[in-house]
Amino acid sequence: MNTPAPARPLTVALVDDYDVVLMGLAHMFDRYRDRVVVAEIDANSSVSDPIDVVMYDSFAQPESDHEEITALVANPRAKRVVIYTWNFHQALIDSARRQGVRGYLSKTLPARDLVAALEAVHAGEEVFNTPPRRAGSAMGLDWPGRSEGITDRESEILALITQGKSNAEVAALTYLSPNTIKSYVRVIYRKIGVASRTQAVLWGVMHGFTPDHHRIDHWLGGP
Repeated sequence: MNTPAPARPLTVALVDDYDVVLMGLAHMFDRYRDRVVVAEIDANSSVSDPIDVVMYDSFAQPESDHEEITALVANPRAKRVVIYTWNFHQALIDSARRQGVRGYLSKTLPARDLVAALEAVHAGEEVFNTPPRRAGSAMGLDWPGRSEGITDRESEILALITQGKSNAEVAALTYLSPNTIKSYVRVIYRKIGVASRTQAVLWGVMHGFTPDHHRIDHWLGGP
């Protein structure tokens, strides 16, 4: 990807229900302020000018992704929309293409490659990463529970559990097998020191795993 840097920094809006995820993404771009300007983090602060690239982080909200992505692509403020995710199931990639998403970017990308991908999308290219081998998270990225030793993937699963999803529902939403989810849940319980679903949900609520859906609704022009 040899797309030349634009004459002015890109304006990028980060869309996610979780403050800590937004701040982690913004932190990743700190060294690239001459190329990327984060135009919006707090969706309660209205931005009327068009955004070059809207970066939608599908953190623990896959059941609503389809409607939200459709609305983002249709939003006149969003010149381009990309998805930032670890979930590379082919059905999700195909759906994103049909909806008009211009990029499907892996959370394993280092910041320099992520910035280059956003510049390529802004220049008119489509950038759909190949499914990555599971690897460590990108430098600077953050998520709920990281300080407790919970990985990004475990965090997304715990967020779904905190929302009241069963193991079967989590498996369907993440395109993982039920046995894989069970394995994740056992590891999560051990890391957070709980022995039951109820305890895990209470722990999640107390540690920032409850999404603020109002933020995305507000960005999309809802109530």
